[in-house]
Amino acid sequence: AMARASRVGAIPARARDRREVRPRGRAIARAADADEPEWKRRQREQDAQISAEERAVRERVRERMAPIVSGETDVDADAHAKDGTASSSARREELSRKIAAATTALERGLVERETETRLLLLAACCGEHLLLLGPPGTAKSELGRRLSALCEGGQFFERLLTRFSVPEELFGPLSMKGLENDEYVRKIDGYLPSANVAFVDEIFKANSAILNSLLTILNERLFDNGSERVDVPLLCLVGASNELPESEELDALYDRFLLRSSVEQVSAGGLGKLLSLGGEAAIGSKANDHGGVSTSDTRLKPEDFANIRYEAAAETEVPTNVIELITDLRTFLQDKCEPPVYVSDRRLLKAVQMLRVAAYTNNRDEVSEFDTLLLVNVLWQRPNEAMMIKDWILERLAQDRGTKQVQYLLAGLFGRACRADGDAEECARLLSEAKNLRGVLTAQLNSLRGAQGGSLPALREHLWLSPADASRAAQTLGPMFSKVSKSLEKLLEDVLTLEVALERDTEPHILALLMPDYWAAFIREGPIAEVQPLGVSNATSAAP
Repeated sequence: AMARASRVGAIPARARDRREVRPRGRAIARAADADEPEWKRRQREQDAQISAEERAVRERVRERMAPIVSGETDVDADAHAKDGTASSSARREELSRKIAAATTALERGLVERETETRLLLLAACCGEHLLLLGPPGTAKSELGRRLSALCEGGQFFERLLTRFSVPEELFGPLSMKGLENDEYVRKIDGYLPSANVAFVDEIFKANSAILNSLLTILNERLFDNGSERVDVPLLCLVGASNELPESEELDALYDRFLLRSSVEQVSAGGLGKLLSLGGEAAIGSKANDHGGVSTSDTRLKPEDFANIRYEAAAETEVPTNVIELITDLRTFLQDKCEPPVYVSDRRLLKAVQMLRVAAYTNNRDEVSEFDTLLLVNVLWQRPNEAMMIKDWILERLAQDRGTKQVQYLLAGLFGRACRADGDAEECARLLSEAKNLRGVLTAQLNSLRGAQGGSLPALREHLWLSPADASRAAQTLGPMFSKVSKSLEKLLEDVLTLEVALERDTEPHILALLMPDYWAAFIREGPIAEVQPLGVSNATSAAP
């Protein structure tokens, strides 16, 4: 009992010792605080404020960064909401749905013709013409008939040319009554000048008697019928040939076909599917059935096709990086290829308009670099050049994502933010520019989304790229884009840091802690007169 009592009493004794020590420690600390210089106390408080501001900015950046990286934000949707173009976006979504359904209808019963069906529909949306180059029996004429079935109320015209074809075969016979009245006019109903969709086989067999009128119809949509110039409702002409044009007089006709495709026989892998087709797909469609395409949900009126290109021209933009890519590609083809690949100014201008239509129908306000893959079927003069163009575009897409330009612009914004030093108007301008940079980077990340998994939805969900072409491009670009995505995320974090700092009116010396690399570059490259007020001591002026 005595031992237990001694142990119980020992604990309070030690506790009392500690209680005696603590007050003495606090008293010593209070004495030290009382003896601390005022400047040191202020310095400690200032350091605490700086640390708090730095933590607040970084936390806000993390909050904004997370949804962007995960893909929960939609820059295009935000832009639509701000610009009040929600109705336009809904209209484009409906158009995209119709085009996807029309593409499915065109492909039904065809094997390995996914690229040609998309090019055909794209040509109709652009008001351009498609050239199919390949041997007989590869479904070239079938594609033209199917397009006419999708065009509500449209007339279809089909003709095979030979070296001895006469103008009457294309443009209609001369009017006997007109000749009686000394008028040289043709009866054009049911012929090319009255057609909405046309298919002309062996197009390069056209002779000089046909050529001039044909060129005017293809380019200007006009036909000179006697003394009258008639508007031609032609939406798209599909030309087919087994060989390239041989004479120079056909070069102008060749250039009228904006989109070109080399049609090959069905591969050995797809031959089994072709031979197993049944029904109309195997024996051919009925007369006047235009391929047996069901058009209940896919019909488009001729004016709908025309409206697409006008709306695309008004509502889509072509960014600088796409223009530079096209310019460099033309230089490569004409100056660095042997033999040179000539690309006319007219073809380039129409190619850009085609890219606008591609972006518009994919429900975008801006042409994407991925859209330029369509140029593979626009710029070649000989079929073997298509692969060379494709390789060049893929290499360019893998190398140039605009990161250097954004980094350069961000460095400039950082320097201006440091010099602004609280100027409200300048900070507002800088904040607007920083948000624009953030939008650019977010759009780039969205376009690269899925790169690590090799899916790249921006490619695989593209309306005008066939599944096979999109898959091959994604497999090529995926590994390269995985590395690019990381650098874009780092740039986005820097841009968001500057944006949040401008919103919070963060002082330059705290901004230096948040973005040390940009601060070092600013100190190293900025004029000393601008750097000194931001924290560099003016030792020279302080010297006696």
